[in-house]
Amino acid sequence: MKTRKLGNSGLEVSALGLGCMGLSFAYGTAPEKSESIKLLHAAVDAGINFFDTAEAYGPYQNEELLGEALAPYRDKVIIATKFGFKDGIPDLGVDSRPENIIAVADAALRRLKTDYIDLYYQHRVDPAVPVEEVAGTVQDLIKAGKVRHWGMSEAGVESIRKAHAIQPVAALQSEYSLWWREPEQQILPLLEELGIGFVPFSPLGRGFLTGAINEDTKFDANDFRNRLPRYAEENRKSNLALVELLKGIAADKNATPAQIALAWLLAQRPWIVPIPGTTKVNRLQENIGAVDITLTSADLEAIEAAAAKIAIQGARYPEIFQKAVGK
Repeated sequence: MKTRKLGNSGLEVSALGLGCMGLSFAYGTAPEKSESIKLLHAAVDAGINFFDTAEAYGPYQNEELLGEALAPYRDKVIIATKFGFKDGIPDLGVDSRPENIIAVADAALRRLKTDYIDLYYQHRVDPAVPVEEVAGTVQDLIKAGKVRHWGMSEAGVESIRKAHAIQPVAALQSEYSLWWREPEQQILPLLEELGIGFVPFSPLGRGFLTGAINEDTKFDANDFRNRLPRYAEENRKSNLALVELLKGIAADKNATPAQIALAWLLAQRPWIVPIPGTTKVNRLQENIGAVDITLTSADLEAIEAAAAKIAIQGARYPEIFQKAVGK
């Protein structure tokens, strides 16, 4: 497995990480714990060393799962987790008060069966708490040895600048893919300027860019995608044009649409590390194959020209969630 450095932080991780949320949360019925552990071990065996979780995934269950599964490999893996929601429940709103940041870190250490967190993200910016105060609190955790690096998630330019001035931000985690390219406007230039790594979540459009979803797909009743406008039936039907584009390129490269979508992301900057999630070992292996796909400048220009003609339909979040991003 190739590795990449997240900006100037010195934090070196596998070129592809594993987003672990779906093993416990959000996408319908979670797999059996034994199957999830098998998947996590397969990821380690394949060279992935970067695992992404959060207090809010469950809540708590995902951290507990990783703590159990990764304990035998602790010195070989980089574990990222997050703070910032009230009681770890997104629907209750944000909470980045210093006392909560510290309490969540201590609880995460117990659940993860470790004495340090490699990368500790603020899950969403809290407008009630100055980001400088958040950065200072995390800085204290770093000085105490409980945290090694810190990051932000879905933060806006101003917040990133203010936070980075207090305690250097190792990585920003936000959604980025061929069907959500807003970070290209202001975020990527800022990260390049400040030397901050970028960790795109949902790099496969929550499964849409794999080609496994169409307008007729029925999600489980408790699947998070039911709440997202972009996954409404009519929007999915329109957005299939992007999947067809990926299928055509994939056929020429003897690859899959998912691999092309990930290879495209990897080609954007050397400090970008996508974290696709999956519950299936064969999909994990497919995603890993993207690391070895090289897209030439001609390939990238062709993708850009074709993608520019496709207007993606539907907001990525309902309004209640959109209010919390880009702050």
